[in-house]
Amino acid sequence: MRDHCRLPGSPGSWRSPLRGVRFTSVLGLVLLGGVTVLFVTGLVSYAAYNPDLSPVNDKTPDKGILGFYLFAWPTGPVWLYRLTQGAHVTLGVALVPVLLAKLWSVVPKLFALPPARSLAHALERLSLLLLVGGGLFEFTTGVLNVQLEYVFPGSFYPLHFYGAWVFAAAFAAHAVLKTPAALRAVRRRRDAGGPDGRDGGDLVPPRPGAPTVSRRGALWLVGGGSLLLGATTAGQSLGGPLRRTALLAPHGGAGPSGGPNGFQINKTAAYAGITPADTHGDAWRLVLTGPAGTVRLGRADLLRLPLHSSSLPIACVEGWSTDDQWWQGVRLRDLAALAGYRGDPPDVFVESLQRHGAFRRAALRANQVADPRSLLALRVNGEDLSPDHGHPARIIVPAAPGVLNTKWVARLTFGDL
Repeated sequence: MRDHCRLPGSPGSWRSPLRGVRFTSVLGLVLLGGVTVLFVTGLVSYAAYNPDLSPVNDKTPDKGILGFYLFAWPTGPVWLYRLTQGAHVTLGVALVPVLLAKLWSVVPKLFALPPARSLAHALERLSLLLLVGGGLFEFTTGVLNVQLEYVFPGSFYPLHFYGAWVFAAAFAAHAVLKTPAALRAVRRRRDAGGPDGRDGGDLVPPRPGAPTVSRRGALWLVGGGSLLLGATTAGQSLGGPLRRTALLAPHGGAGPSGGPNGFQINKTAAYAGITPADTHGDAWRLVLTGPAGTVRLGRADLLRLPLHSSSLPIACVEGWSTDDQWWQGVRLRDLAALAGYRGDPPDVFVESLQRHGAFRRAALRANQVADPRSLLALRVNGEDLSPDHGHPARIIVPAAPGVLNTKWVARLTFGDL
């Protein structure tokens, strides 16, 4: 009966023989490399959204010095955002078993008593609180956003951004303090203190229970779980036949329907509040604004302009992307010329007809407007755009996040933003 009444801080509360310094060190070193890649690719994603371009694109206001690294996102190679964000999401999902195993391996330390033996010890415990809390927050919000079921209060973008910096600071401090010891522990031939030997570490329980699996077996189990999650997620970014392996991804599997418009979407016309009365016939006009004043063009007017084609994918922040689709429409730089810009085109502010959902408006940089592959697309794969893909016209820009490829475009305002 006494065993069942032990508090979490009692020495005999945690009896698993799997815990040990080398076991924890292996998991920690994997996280060291993986979390570093996650942090860098996450920052890159914020740069791709061009937060400093226009307030409408800035989903993380008041960044201050945290926005020091932001830069104009390039338009090539066309698969750039597909690669960086696909790697970010796939690696983040794959690291979930490693993170959970790491936290499980050190949980006795989290409940160690007394909670603070000195000021230095109290600061160390505080850094661990930020490390563990920040890690759980970042992984949880990231996975929920990938699954399109984000439920936290407030916008995902600032919460994930600021949470990443808190977690990264605690993670960097922890890495500086613990990496040398972790490397020494991993170099040992035997991970001791349980089913595999003795290591003398303070994670080893004083009276371990009977082993059911070796530490090596536990590491294989964690690694296998990570590989399985990665394999059932990566296909949504890689595309082609591998898309069918993305069993756990919202946009995995085959396309939602057949035909030229049969590829993945995020927002349907019904979700965005778009009705046929908004987009068909004389009801729809594209409004261009620039030095030439206001120019209004119907779809038939646009089809009479020189049309160009681009083979481009759509890549989204949730990690999914389409294969390359063949888009046909009017170059954005040609529309800038119609608006009165005969030389180098400027930035453009894009407004959509959509009534519901985020990113009804977006801003594109001048380098994106000037790229000859950037289109106001009217057709895809030889057929008119479907309502769900943005009929009567949508933006398609190489290497840009999917939300900047605005659908159901109503107005383009050219000029410095």
